[in-house]
Amino acid sequence: INAEYGRLSCSMLRLNPKALRAMVPSARFYSQHADGQPYFDKIMVANRGEIACRVFETAQKLGIETVAVYSEPDARGKHVRMADQAVCVGPAASAQSYLDMDKIIDAAKSTGAQAIHPGYGFLSENAEFAQRLSDEGIEFIGPNAHAINAMGDKIESMRLAQEAGVSTAPRYDGEVHDVDHAIAIAKDIDYPIIMKASSGGGGKGMRVAWNEEELIEGFKLARDEALSSFGDNRMLIQHFVCPFDGRHIEIQLIGDKHGNVLTLPERECSIQRRNQKVVEEAPSVLLSPETRAKMQAQAAQLAKACGYHSAGTVEFLADNDENFYFLEMNTRLQVEHPVTELITGLDLVELMFHVSAGNPIPQELLATDWSNPENMRGWAIESRVYAEDPTRDFLPSVGLLTRYVEPSDVVEGVRCDSGVLDGSEISMYYDPMICKLCTHGDTRDEAVDRMVEALDSYVIEGVRHNIPLLYDIVDSPEFRSGALTTTFIEKKYPEGFQSTLSNQDGQTLASIAALLHHANTQRKAAFGPGSGSLAGGRRVASPTHDIIMTSDNTEIQHAVEVKASDATELMVSVDGGDPVCISSEYKAASPIIKATLDSVPTVAQFVKETVTGYQLQFHGALWDVKVLSPAQSSAMVHMPVIPELDLSMLVVAPISGTIKSVSVAPGDTVAPGQEVAVLEAMKMHNVLRANSAGVVKAVHFGSDDVVNADDFIIELEA
Repeated sequence: INAEYGRLSCSMLRLNPKALRAMVPSARFYSQHADGQPYFDKIMVANRGEIACRVFETAQKLGIETVAVYSEPDARGKHVRMADQAVCVGPAASAQSYLDMDKIIDAAKSTGAQAIHPGYGFLSENAEFAQRLSDEGIEFIGPNAHAINAMGDKIESMRLAQEAGVSTAPRYDGEVHDVDHAIAIAKDIDYPIIMKASSGGGGKGMRVAWNEEELIEGFKLARDEALSSFGDNRMLIQHFVCPFDGRHIEIQLIGDKHGNVLTLPERECSIQRRNQKVVEEAPSVLLSPETRAKMQAQAAQLAKACGYHSAGTVEFLADNDENFYFLEMNTRLQVEHPVTELITGLDLVELMFHVSAGNPIPQELLATDWSNPENMRGWAIESRVYAEDPTRDFLPSVGLLTRYVEPSDVVEGVRCDSGVLDGSEISMYYDPMICKLCTHGDTRDEAVDRMVEALDSYVIEGVRHNIPLLYDIVDSPEFRSGALTTTFIEKKYPEGFQSTLSNQDGQTLASIAALLHHANTQRKAAFGPGSGSLAGGRRVASPTHDIIMTSDNTEIQHAVEVKASDATELMVSVDGGDPVCISSEYKAASPIIKATLDSVPTVAQFVKETVTGYQLQFHGALWDVKVLSPAQSSAMVHMPVIPELDLSMLVVAPISGTIKSVSVAPGDTVAPGQEVAVLEAMKMHNVLRANSAGVVKAVHFGSDDVVNADDFIIELEA
């Protein structure tokens, strides 16, 4: 253990080339000295979390020494443990650490790093940072300052795109000064409109408005988010094309310093919420080879128009007739780059090293027709796993990962890009992403099936997460058929997402619970060899049970009878139906329950035993499962019901964070749904609203105060 940083030796976490080849299947590894220019001896990553880990993995594969930077809360982070050296650059606030150029540059100089990879977010699209590195003789593993200014600024990039012959949507050509100016623009170009931070990305500083009321509220929130995340609150407004059937399609490209541009197959990122991508895939089911080639040609034209080198992504909005319109260009490596790597066999981070060192893109890649499906390697899907609660409007969840096991060892074709370990903390200060979970298959159906199994097998305990939503999306008929739009989530869940089960899935979970209870009864009755196995120990006859399963606001009940058939299988009858054969090799020490019901495989997770039964995870959702005898079930109706706390006259912090503004004072009269405060958590601004009409009795917190989840922010009285 390193006493100064409290971190493990990097060799304990360093992946060897064989492991990296498994992560990026069949990758083409170029010599460090390909085409003349050597790569770097030491690089630094000016970022944190999974993207820092991802860059370190490629650097380690190439034998390049690595330097991490970290804020005080990240001192024990996975990326710090992976690096050869690590430098603390300040406190939790990004402006005083990861966004502080002086500290980042000083860290590079003090460690002798020859180049800096910015990852995504933070300083990745900051032209001033790129220029300062150039002035200091430190290579920026990204585009030059001119290209970042041209393409990173969405206002300027729209102008350049139009000049380069790229299809664009109606917009206001210039900077939006204030909300009144925004209202005037919207009337001119017509609703719906989309407001974007000119220097933004990742869905931050972005709002869609369908009317003036939504514009007024959204404009302020978008500007505040943009300033907080990017240090720039300039806004772009354009007409929101394809509002109902739009599909988000993007082209990955790599440019070199010799004028070459390589365009790769598209990614589809239509599954979004709050303009942030949730599920991505490559390629898209929408595009024909001809449309793909047109998109690639326009992306290349745009890159060449601004002298672009390094990795970049040109994003388009398309309709179901394959018409498409330019959205923006991201001058960095995208979050969703793994799906492109999986279907091309390329290591995009290595290609970034390659071109930054001055090498031309290998001719074999430039000569490949990447619009031709025959040059693609199957299908890949990425699910962004976040510490957030999809049943509570995606509120972030903070805390320790008390148990964390990725499914890459138990499901074929799985890749996990994560920045956490068992015991890591999900902090209120940064983005709540846990992992980018990717699956790869020869066909889309195979990739989807593997994703479903991987989500069921992903063990995350200690925080709420969005796996129930991800599972429900990818296993839905709409997703499986490829009927994707950017409004997929809001259309599928118009009242918000809630965990529920079909009758068949409910019976499956009840059967698993009965199976688990039968094994537990056996184990307690017989402490002999194999007592931890479903098949081990002395058999005990199990009576009929009422199994009551509860998740959030959903309750399901089934009557189950379990009969032992032999040493390895049970016969289970649910609700008096025909018996089904259920078997499993589950061991008591494992969280994963892999069972087979009449030859149909299914997966659940054992979380813990409770007083009346078990806590199980099924299809990503946490279920409290009561296993009751008929007598116990009858008695339950006589148990007193604990009344819920009335919070109608309180405004409660839904998550730990920082109060950005309070818009009411004691004595003010408020209406239901009225904004009373804004809470910032994990880089997102959350509007807090009054639950009921009333008069403000007390305001307990003010601007810049740090609050904990469930703190009372404001009290009302009738």
